[in-house]
Amino acid sequence: MTTTSTAPKITFIGAGSVVFTQGLLADLFAFPELRNARIALHDIDAERLDTAEAAARHIARTLDAAPHITAHADRRAALTGADFVINIVQVGMREATRTDFDVPARFGVRQTIGDTLGVGGIFRALRTFPLLRGLGEDIAAVCPEAWLLNYTNPMAMNVQYLAQATGLKRVVGLCHSVFWTVHGLAELVGVPYEEVTYRAAGVNHQAWLLEFAHDGSDLYPRLDALIEQDPQLRRRTRVDLYRRLGYYPTETSEHSAEYVPWYLHHDSEIRRLRLPVGAYLDIVDENVAAYEQTRDALAEGRPVPVEGTMEYAPQIIHSIVTGTPRTVYGNVPNHGLIGNLPADGTVEVPCLVDATGVQPTRTGPLPAQLAALNRTYLSTADLVVGAALEDEPARIRQAAMTDPATAATLPVERIWELCDAMVEAHGDRLQPGLRAKLGS
Repeated sequence: MTTTSTAPKITFIGAGSVVFTQGLLADLFAFPELRNARIALHDIDAERLDTAEAAARHIARTLDAAPHITAHADRRAALTGADFVINIVQVGMREATRTDFDVPARFGVRQTIGDTLGVGGIFRALRTFPLLRGLGEDIAAVCPEAWLLNYTNPMAMNVQYLAQATGLKRVVGLCHSVFWTVHGLAELVGVPYEEVTYRAAGVNHQAWLLEFAHDGSDLYPRLDALIEQDPQLRRRTRVDLYRRLGYYPTETSEHSAEYVPWYLHHDSEIRRLRLPVGAYLDIVDENVAAYEQTRDALAEGRPVPVEGTMEYAPQIIHSIVTGTPRTVYGNVPNHGLIGNLPADGTVEVPCLVDATGVQPTRTGPLPAQLAALNRTYLSTADLVVGAALEDEPARIRQAAMTDPATAATLPVERIWELCDAMVEAHGDRLQPGLRAKLGS
């Protein structure tokens, strides 16, 4: 699709996530070549869909863009003829997220974000997989050449499931963690982000900054000096991980604490590292409040913010449409990209993007200590995907048994009981074969 004269069709699945949709649209319309794009919005919530459409039209007017905007309650209609599909669905919304926190909390399991690993991540994946299968079937039927750009978490599990359950090839998972990590570190060490060179690799929310330099000089020593001088920096989980593992992790401390067994199980570590247990519930409430404010403002004719977000999806779309080369970070099936991680697991690596599409780059093996943590992460993900593909409920329990934070908190009998309680709480959000309770 290497022409600026063609208006690409971009379909948003879960467009009712209005605040995120607004940011992506602002990024898209900032490119002159995309101001005439065909934008198709889909959501199963009629009110949210109406709000998303109103927001899209407001953003287009504000940025002097002239897209063709349509809204669809029917997913296949929205997808027909799409060149790009952006998936931002959250199955179950706030109610399901509260279940992901409240039920494990009754068993003494602490979570901070709960969307990637842990019991929360496992069940977020299991309730998302049925939607992904249906989405894959629709794409294969009505837009088989489209690129599916997935933002829905848990990223590694969802991308692996899409690859193995749907057969779609043009799938890449997108997350802003690498960009914002480097952006924040550049600010911390006093170097403009635009002048930093860097390379990261690993898995989503647990990738590692392997190179971090300015004018050919390693910036890690400067970071080390700042950490040594500032005891408050040493009270961040990701800084603690960096000091012990030698490479900086590319996701926040709240996220990073959940993927290892060393922090959330210990009251002293929660205090030392200021870990906000249950933090994501506050974020969910803030997102709902932001949506309601946007809805009300649009209904009353008041202006709403139109701000870009520097997300990767609009950059990918622009590069494929215009042939402009870029490097972004994407989540893709490994297949040898990182030699010491499982071949079928989802890895986060630099990807070259141009008119030919998204091309992941081979990064070679990770340092042994980093690969050890990533392999544990991918083992849990593989069991969750296997539970759905094999329709095998025991795999859910086995996945929870391998999860570091859960295993550090509960004996195996209680892990199985917790999974039974989660299955019961989520009910028909799960595929029928996974609804059985197995006992301890």
